Amino acid sequence: MTGFGPDEFPLAIALIGCATALLALSGIPGLFLRHRPGWGQNFAAAATVVAALAGLSSAVSLLLFPDPSSWLLDWNLPFGDCEVAVDALSALFLIPVFLVSACAAVYAIGYHPAREHRDTEPGMTFFTGILAAAMVLLLMARNGVLFIMAWEAMALSAWFLLTTDRGKPEVQRAGTVYLFATHIGTMALFVLFAVLRTETGTFGFPGIRALASTGPATAIFLLALFGFGAKAGLMPLHTWLPAAHANAPSHVSALLSGVMLKMGIYGIVRVAFLFQAPPAWWDILLVVMGAMTAVLGIAFATSQRDLKRMLACSSIENIGIITLGLGLGMAGIRRGNTTLALLGVAGAFLHVLNHSLFKPLLFLGSGALIHATGTREIDRMGGLAKRMPTTALLFLVGSAAICGLPPLNGFVGEFLIYLGIFSDARGAAAPWPALLAPVLALVGGIAAIGFVKLYGIAFLGNPRSPEAATGHEAGKAMLLPMALLAILCCVVGVVPQPIIRLVEPAASSLMPWPPAPGGAIATLPSIGWLSVASGGLLALAALIALLFRRRLAAAPSAVAPTWGCGYLAPSPRVQYTGTSFSELLVNLFEGAVRPDRTPPILSGLAAGASRFRFAPTETILDRLLFPAFSVAAGVFAFIHRLQHGQMHIYMLYIFVTLFLLMIWAH
Repeated sequence: MTGFGPDEFPLAIALIGCATALLALSGIPGLFLRHRPGWGQNFAAAATVVAALAGLSSAVSLLLFPDPSSWLLDWNLPFGDCEVAVDALSALFLIPVFLVSACAAVYAIGYHPAREHRDTEPGMTFFTGILAAAMVLLLMARNGVLFIMAWEAMALSAWFLLTTDRGKPEVQRAGTVYLFATHIGTMALFVLFAVLRTETGTFGFPGIRALASTGPATAIFLLALFGFGAKAGLMPLHTWLPAAHANAPSHVSALLSGVMLKMGIYGIVRVAFLFQAPPAWWDILLVVMGAMTAVLGIAFATSQRDLKRMLACSSIENIGIITLGLGLGMAGIRRGNTTLALLGVAGAFLHVLNHSLFKPLLFLGSGALIHATGTREIDRMGGLAKRMPTTALLFLVGSAAICGLPPLNGFVGEFLIYLGIFSDARGAAAPWPALLAPVLALVGGIAAIGFVKLYGIAFLGNPRSPEAATGHEAGKAMLLPMALLAILCCVVGVVPQPIIRLVEPAASSLMPWPPAPGGAIATLPSIGWLSVASGGLLALAALIALLFRRRLAAAPSAVAPTWGCGYLAPSPRVQYTGTSFSELLVNLFEGAVRPDRTPPILSGLAAGASRFRFAPTETILDRLLFPAFSVAAGVFAFIHRLQHGQMHIYMLYIFVTLFLLMIWAH
């Protein structure tokens, strides 16, 4: 590599480059320190935290003080120079990479300690570092080939991580589906960069809005939507996501869901905004796909009984909200509505950051629950709030945040999207974006039902299994990252202005108009009132809790039998289960969710014991793709039988073929 001077190698990129190298190398000592279990894992966690501090400070400084900078890597390979750069868009997406990587590395010390997992821990630590480094390199790449290399490194390291427990058939199945889906998407990206190379004459990325929306623009957009959408989990390309996130170790699930899905969103943004005047159907397609993904994703989540599978399906919903915001932003640009454009894109980006806070918090919390009870089945938990009070509180924060409830951060991103929708409704001749307000409200309502079910069944009531009855609180190494993420959820919800200032440069960089001086969104009066209302709501909740606790402590305590009403002999069997809680909602979405039910068979005057079975299914995967693959396998098996390896049989094939061709010609 040659040819870079001080101007081409600024401090911010140097720090991010050092952080990337540190992440990539963080797992190597663990491979050679097998005789000292824990040393390699502790070193990796420390290195990841140091890398995160360096990377976060650089990314934030580049957002607050924009300074476009790049580094040219002239290595004389056929695909040309490799440029790495960090603009506002890259810097924004770097924040979740560094933050969640550090939280996951510290959490792993308590959740997956090296002393108890001598066989799998070194590989897991190594590939966790590779995954984080690959994502940073992907965000910095400005050359299509370098981007694909980083993309593949990310995809393969994620596969190694999610198949850590290879002895389980469901893990192998999830890994196979993931590998198949990710490489189908990668094939689309190969074609995408080949078409882009033909159009521009270079593998280098064009600048934002640098290309005309003519020629192969539509093909490039659709290839990006397919290739990156498969990674992001957009419906109907989400088939790999629920099983992969459910079967990976919890801190890996936090990385996959909180960060890796965003790489797909980053790719869609990077390509969709390359063009100057895209046609109207582009933004409409994004809005429709986003709305469909959000509604069906949360409907799937609510029907789940598996804790981590439910969280994974909820990630699909949030990806849908982000895509919907991006579509609204593109529609605003096309319609010349500055407010809709900026608020739509900024709302989507803010939801990217918010999702990278509450979703890792929930996945890490699910790991604490699984660590304590040994099961992922919600219906086998119960009563854990008494045994795991800190985890219960932190999980409650994450659950409220993901439902978009004020005063937590999940509400703020959706609030910006609502503001954009209402701004368009006031002045546009055809305010179709206003139709999306009830869709967002519906998604929030279903999310509230789903997470009330999850929290109520898992943490409240009586224990539903012996394992839940003996559940124990997580250790400090697990609680510390969860507490950090929960605090950030609260801070961003009450004081959103600082994080909006981080989001605004990235959103403004996509706009065809010059950025508003002084921060157009953060200084909006509605944002100020939102902050006041959120702070007041939080203070009121704290005051009510304090007064209730004092009243409870002052009241005389007494023990007496339950009044009755059919509850004289309380048992976990008379409590609501997750299935019964969400039955009505599942029935409403029966056409899309399609759970597999086996009703009890009752006969005779005194019917005997019978069982009712309810199993949520992956509609597209189980009912469409797998049957199609089975048919294809049958066809190929028949073709395989034609191959005998005997020359006279092949000569017979040739003779029959020639005979048929002669008849056809005649």
